[in-house]
Amino acid sequence: MTVTVVVVSGPIGAGKTTLAQRLAQRFGALVLSTRDFLRERFPTEGQGRRPLQELGAALDEDTKGRWMADDVAAAIQSREPRSLLVVVDAARIAPQVEWLRKSPRTRVLHVHLHAPEAELAKRYAHRRAGAEKDTELITFEEARAHPTERAVDQLAAPAELVLDTQQTPPDAVLVRVASRLGLFGRPDARLVDVLIGGQYGSEGKGHIAAHLAPAYDVLVRVGGPNAGHRVYAEDGVYTFHQLPSGTRVAKGAQVVLGPGTTLSLERLRKELEDCELREGRLFIDPQAVIIEEADLLMEGASLKQQIGSTAQGVGSATSRKVLRTAATPAVRLAKDVATLHSFLRPTVEVLDDAFSRGHHVLLEGTQGMGLSLHHGDYPHVTSRDTTASGCLAEAGIPPGRVRRTLMVCRTHPIRVQSPEGATSGPMVNEITWEEVSRRSGHPLGDLQKTERTSTTNRPRRVAEFDWVLLRKAASLNAPTDIALTFVDYLSANNWAARRYEQLSEEAHRYIEEIERVAGAPVSLISTGCEARNIIDRRTW
Repeated sequence: MTVTVVVVSGPIGAGKTTLAQRLAQRFGALVLSTRDFLRERFPTEGQGRRPLQELGAALDEDTKGRWMADDVAAAIQSREPRSLLVVVDAARIAPQVEWLRKSPRTRVLHVHLHAPEAELAKRYAHRRAGAEKDTELITFEEARAHPTERAVDQLAAPAELVLDTQQTPPDAVLVRVASRLGLFGRPDARLVDVLIGGQYGSEGKGHIAAHLAPAYDVLVRVGGPNAGHRVYAEDGVYTFHQLPSGTRVAKGAQVVLGPGTTLSLERLRKELEDCELREGRLFIDPQAVIIEEADLLMEGASLKQQIGSTAQGVGSATSRKVLRTAATPAVRLAKDVATLHSFLRPTVEVLDDAFSRGHHVLLEGTQGMGLSLHHGDYPHVTSRDTTASGCLAEAGIPPGRVRRTLMVCRTHPIRVQSPEGATSGPMVNEITWEEVSRRSGHPLGDLQKTERTSTTNRPRRVAEFDWVLLRKAASLNAPTDIALTFVDYLSANNWAARRYEQLSEEAHRYIEEIERVAGAPVSLISTGCEARNIIDRRTW
């Protein structure tokens, strides 16, 4: 096991401890302090800066600087750090660094930080004002007058990375050091699979996402509570409106709500309680927008009756976010909600960390391509772009990270029931549930019970499979795989199929034609709502 050791040097106030702390916070580095080493070696001696300077100088002279490398090795061995990244704060003479470089199975990066003398003095005075007297009693001039402190500037010459922290803020220092260490991972590593709907939503994305989720390290969801993803599991049926559908079945995966997410605080709170999510597993982007009561009232008074909207406030909240400072009421983001603070972390940071570790990410989109704000039958659309590219943008994931794009389609597309005197949107070759029942052999009552919307519990309309819509969805999403759901609606006998060859001949012909039109294999086939009702034909 090779341990990477970042050894930091620089004068007082250069930002050494700040860098060490940020590497620990962002990348889980183990921070080792030479000041702590000295206090452990000399527990009865003075603990202030001047006594520690004298003790360190004496040790350097006695051991030729080797003591620091010995203490670092002992600390690593005794603590068995989970991370292979260690930060030493800080080296004072060149031999200390050289002894570290000679340590077995150790990769050393020497970072030297500096700043103009006046800036260092200002920082020291600020720190001294809030410090305990026994740690920062002496003045800046007295501290800098020590021979070891005066000589520390010479460590810039052998360092691999030298940064002026007056010109380079702490965040930039962290990025440059982490980049030098390769902590952000390879930009060409394709670790993201995207799951999106190819029709008008309700394609069974939750069912497919829950099936896939255990294979992933990170689950990301975008969209808002106007989409309900229903999952049938051993512990019952659960409908997700905010969290990824695999949250309960992939308990070891991190859960991420991206910056484009629209949050209902009430629904989110309930799902957090139901799924027992705690900080450290759930990460909410600070930029996610909050739905207010005014958003619900606005949509309920207009869009619900006009186009059959779910009236969950998503469109109104999104429009206010677009209006920025002109919005009424004022925009509130996740970072403005005190109860969410323990979950806040920029999605880009969470994913950068995941990519650096080679972790796989499942991005779960909501609704379907036919409801896309830009590509659907406007105005009978939703308030966002529901294509794969739109979902990637909402999550903050670059296209170059995508490995597979899975598009979910059902054998009979649906839309929500039209409001009285209006329509929820066009569908080609609309039929009735009575006709689906007659063809498939499913009892009509079962279909009518199942085919109600997950969010508003309203009945659904149904239509024949739309081949033109499939081709358009394939053109916009370029799927590598198709997940075909509700295959039991072709024949109720398909419900019992556990292998491809057990499906009806009609289902085989249907699947083959979908593959031709979409230009992608049907890799997942769902014949019912339960976990066992998925035939997995993937080769990846």
